[in-house]
Parts: sequence; structure tokens; C-alpha cells
Amino acid sequence: MSDSNPYIPPKVWTHNKPSGGRFANINRPVSGATHEKPLPRGKHPLQLYSLATPNGVKVTVMLEELLELGFTGAEYDAWLIRINEGDQFGSGFVEVNPNSKIPALLDVSGSKPVRVFESGAILLYLAEKFGALVPTDPALRAECMSWLFWQMGSAPYLGGGFGHFYAYAPEKIEYAIDRFSMEVKRQMDVLNQRLAQNRFVGGDEYTIADIAIWPWYGGMAKGLLYDAGEFLQVHEYTNVVRWADEIGKRPAVIRGRKVNRVMGNLDSQLHERHDASDFETRTQDKLQASEKVD
Repeated sequence: MSDSNPYIPPKVWTHNKPSGGRFANINRPVSGATHEKPLPRGKHPLQLYSLATPNGVKVTVMLEELLELGFTGAEYDAWLIRINEGDQFGSGFVEVNPNSKIPALLDVSGSKPVRVFESGAILLYLAEKFGALVPTDPALRAECMSWLFWQMGSAPYLGGGFGHFYAYAPEKIEYAIDRFSMEVKRQMDVLNQRLAQNRFVGGDEYTIADIAIWPWYGGMAKGLLYDAGEFLQVHEYTNVVRWADEIGKRPAVIRGRKVNRVMGNLDSQLHERHDASDFETRTQDKLQASEKVD
């Protein structure tokens, strides 16, 4: 099908109109802070500034898994960053992540705070800091790293490509949706074939590779992303579904998925996490019930 008015790119692109779509009000072609807003600090060694998108879920799951393993130094405060309101462009957030993307981590356990940004970098930093959830055997470590960076390189096709044009773009563009649907299904097939031979992505051991991949491709396999399960026929990827189900039952994953969540059932939303007991007392269903009593 041809377009009677095809778009012809100008010699020089300029940002002279809103980009459209769900996040048009915050999209811009420059970086840096738009307003002064210092970040809060809590009492724990690790300060997380995030939202429960797939990239944010990676880190909260990682932290909960470390706590499950008994690493008390992994205690953390999780502060909510509402990206639709532009919180990521506050001066304090930009100091921690100059790219203005969640999640961002500040490790204040030492004499000097250490900032870490990009979800894959945070997972690797935490794995190395605590010596957990990453193999020590060189061959197994290489496999784990390969799949971790596979996810980091592949997810933009799933989120920024398919997710944007299928769910968020102001108009449906057949070529764009077809292009990214093809790539997402290819990626799902890559993962499905890998998991046909292995319990977890890196082999027999649960690692940061699984933690990185699960919120994106596990979520897609379970039909949780972009309301696109039927469209992409995700049930066909039976090995991914099996793997996603197993990981989704882990207690740390169940907890981690709730942190900084602002959508879904109220009992699944823990807007901020400052203590382990918050899961029992401060989810949105508990808070709203308390407000009604008061």
C-alpha cells in the first residue's frame, strides 16, 4: 500500500513540533536537568531511584534476591521516579544518571558515594559487590555475560521499537509494526531455542542474565506487555513460558515486581520501599484501607 503523501526527510532535522504519543510531553532532543530537585536519601546502604518498568524491575528483583540470600548490605531505599511527570529531569537525578533514564543507583555504603546507571551495569555492579548471582567459572561467566548483553542490545527493539509503534505511537504504521514484530518474534525464538536445552538462560544456574531478561521477555511470554500476547502468538514459545512461570514464582521476584509499581492491582503496588515490612503494611490496598478507617 503506497502513501499518496510520502514523508521526505529535510536536509537538516529540527525539533519544531511535539513527537506525539504517550510520552510526547517529556520527549526532547537535548539532555540535562530542566528543574532543580534534589534526590531524597534514606537510611540504607543502597539508594534506588526508579519506576517498575521492565528495566526498573530488574534491579528491585536483584536487590530482593540478594536479601533473600542473606546479604544484609543489600538493604535499600527505593524512591519513586514518575517518568511521565519528568522526575528524571530533576537536577539530583541527572547527577546520578546524566542520561535521565530509570533505574539509577547510589551506593552510599563507602566513604564516597558511587553512582551506577543503566540497568545491566547495576546488575553487574551488585553481583560483583556481593559475589552472587554471577558464575565464577570462566566459561559459565562468559555465557552469563553474553546473555546479559544480548538482553541489553535486544530490548530496544521490543520496547522502543515494537512497544512504541504497536502501543504508543499516535498512528499505526504498518511497515514499522511489521518490522519490529518480525524482530521481536525472532528474539523470542532465539530465547525459546536456548531454553529448550537449559533450565535457565545461562545453564543450570539462575543468574543476573535471567533477572535481566525475565521482565522483558518473560513479561511478553505471559502476555503482560503492550497487550500484544495474541498479536505475537506468544504461547508458541513454550520453553520461554515455562521459564517465565518458574522465575515468576520466586519469592524475591514476587516482592521485587511490586516495588515502585504504580499500575495494576492495588495489592501489587508498593510505591516506595524503605523496609522489608513495607510489603506487608504499605502496599496501596493497605494504605487506602487505612485512610478509609481514619
